[in-house]
Amino acid sequence: MDKILVLDFGSQYSHLICRRIREFSVYAELVPFDIPIEKLKAMNPKGVIFSGGPSSVYNKDSPRPDSKVFEMNLPLLGICYGHQLIVDNFGGKVKRSNKEYGHSTLTIDNNASLLGGVGDSLRAWMSHGDEAEKIPDNFKIIGHTERSHAAAIANESQSIYGIQFHPEVVHTENGVKILKNFVLNICKAKQEWTMEGFIEKTVSDISKIDGNVLCGVSGGIDSTVAALLIHRAIGNRLKCVFVDNGLLRLEEEHEIEKMFKDNFAVNFTPINAKKRFVDGLQGITDPEKKRKIVGEEFVRIFTEFAEKNGPFRWLAQGTLYPDVIESGVSKGPAAVIKTHHNVGGLPDWLRLEVLEPLRELYKDEVRKVAAILGVPKKLLMRHPFPGPGLAVRIIGEITEKKLHICKLASKIVEEELEISGWYDKVWQAYAAVGDDKAVGVVGDERKYGNIVMIRVVESIDAMTADWTRLPHEILAKISNRITNEIDEVTWVSYVISSKPPATIEPQ
Repeated sequence: MDKILVLDFGSQYSHLICRRIREFSVYAELVPFDIPIEKLKAMNPKGVIFSGGPSSVYNKDSPRPDSKVFEMNLPLLGICYGHQLIVDNFGGKVKRSNKEYGHSTLTIDNNASLLGGVGDSLRAWMSHGDEAEKIPDNFKIIGHTERSHAAAIANESQSIYGIQFHPEVVHTENGVKILKNFVLNICKAKQEWTMEGFIEKTVSDISKIDGNVLCGVSGGIDSTVAALLIHRAIGNRLKCVFVDNGLLRLEEEHEIEKMFKDNFAVNFTPINAKKRFVDGLQGITDPEKKRKIVGEEFVRIFTEFAEKNGPFRWLAQGTLYPDVIESGVSKGPAAVIKTHHNVGGLPDWLRLEVLEPLRELYKDEVRKVAAILGVPKKLLMRHPFPGPGLAVRIIGEITEKKLHICKLASKIVEEELEISGWYDKVWQAYAAVGDDKAVGVVGDERKYGNIVMIRVVESIDAMTADWTRLPHEILAKISNRITNEIDEVTWVSYVISSKPPATIEPQ
């Protein structure tokens, strides 16, 4: 299968380059900026993209790829920092400039090849503090902005291009068109990345593994699809375990057991471990510690089950690409955003090998796989739920009172969205609670109660998200129900922070 490799220099947008390319059915993979040249060659890419990043090429410790990547006669595209790397490598000069952040108008000086079909100008998203002062010999300027005279450059004979702006973000007009021009027209990559092909290859690969597989299922789309793929590959050598950790949505444990028994022909075992998890989290307020504790407790339970019901060789999980990236164990120099319980939360003493068939997929790709596998629509459209559950929606120490508030309030949010027809329009919706309190008036009496935070977001792959502009009447119904039906709550607030800078979950 033809592929494009994206070398990750630490930009917050690096993953989006892969995401956009996959949208037009070409496989793209994020790899470390310092990937050994032998490994890069072995992956046989049709082209290479250098991502943006926070560094400056003129700094002594700036990240750089193996210099031989410039000698492979492959099409190259540098974005932002990657653009400056190309300028510097081929003898140009990069200097510090006034920061340019946000929209700029890119004027097209040459609309052949890379910028073909995008018009005479476009709104481009800039995020840089350096610029090309002098471009290398054999390069020409193909686009400029008011503040960047060489915002797009090209060496057509060698198929090497640099652009100072970010085509991968939605803020850049025709950004996907520019990526298409590079991937399809310049790299000549075939559009072979389909979910049908992914299923066929994944099932074939898993069918070759030895030993039995234990799969932890949560009732969410990720672990369910992972289980169905593995079951298709190895049949009864798979056993699914559902752990009720006491941190689920209201009555969710019963819904999940019924869903599996009614819809899927897999071996399914429920385990009630509420006390173990809740007791283990007592007194813990740090969100990273919560995630680690939840992750380790899951693995202890899976290991105990394996010892009693085995032998098992593999522990399967529904880990996705965004989980890997955000946990800081992916490819490049990106910072750790948060540890996902099934990635960075796995302990060193794990005695099972890990099987993650969805590790390279984004959420919307998983939903496409689920539809092909015949997963019921109710599960297909079910909102994502964090692996650590309400442990990351309760800010501060987890108490029975806060658990009670969080479960009931989240149920009200989901019910009102379903009644109004908004549930399937949004990516995720829930209620969170912390230790903050506010005064209310109930029955003409002063009451000091908890503040509940409502979070509703729109997203495609969970790597970026925007807060949902819900109609005020829906927000009013949610607020009225929560304050009327949950005695401990006096105030309801609505979170209007997007990701970035916020995350979707509060912890």
